[in-house]
Amino acid sequence: MWIAKPVYESLPYFYLLVGAVTLLASLYVTHWHWPTICFTMGLGCLVAGIVVLLKRRDARRGGRNTRPTS
Repeated sequence: MWIAKPVYESLPYFYLLVGAVTLLASLYVTHWHWPTICFTMGLGCLVAGIVVLLKRRDARRGGRNTRPTS
């Protein structure tokens, strides 16, 4: 499945935004198990966003084996 480039490029930032919002929501929601659910989802989204950003950065730089060997 292909998506438009602007949407594809903005996905990691969307993950980070959703993660931050759900982490903040976990502070204010007090009904049933929602604080735990929001915290877990927020942490997962933040980690996913960071991982995608770092993987894209490494791929654009040519991977980890770009250092010259002496």
